[in-house]
Amino acid sequence: MSLDWEQSELAEGLRCYRSRKFFDAHEHWEGVWLRCAEPEKTFLQALIQIAAAFHHFQRRNEIGTASLLRAALRRLQSYPSEFGGVAIEPLRQSIRAWLGALEQNSPESHLPFPQIR
Repeated sequence: MSLDWEQSELAEGLRCYRSRKFFDAHEHWEGVWLRCAEPEKTFLQALIQIAAAFHHFQRRNEIGTASLLRAALRRLQSYPSEFGGVAIEPLRQSIRAWLGALEQNSPESHLPFPQIR
């Protein structure tokens, strides 16, 4: 399955993610995830977990944030630096930075949310 980030639920989810409407992004992507086969299925599951993690962060649940980010990072480890039209390596680096800040109990406000591009 080809992932089209310009139309449909993927595009709407990406708009929501970029607008920090993380729960809504999760919902849009989940609809696509349910219909996917591997390797897109695991990839989308990681993106869904990232969106859910930052929904938890907005609700001040840093334990849930870290847990979901670790799970997403595990899922993304086997993917190349780009997959499905998304730059994976910068995404992994951003997740690692967030995990480091969360482990030090200092999720700095200057850390941008991981970009999906």
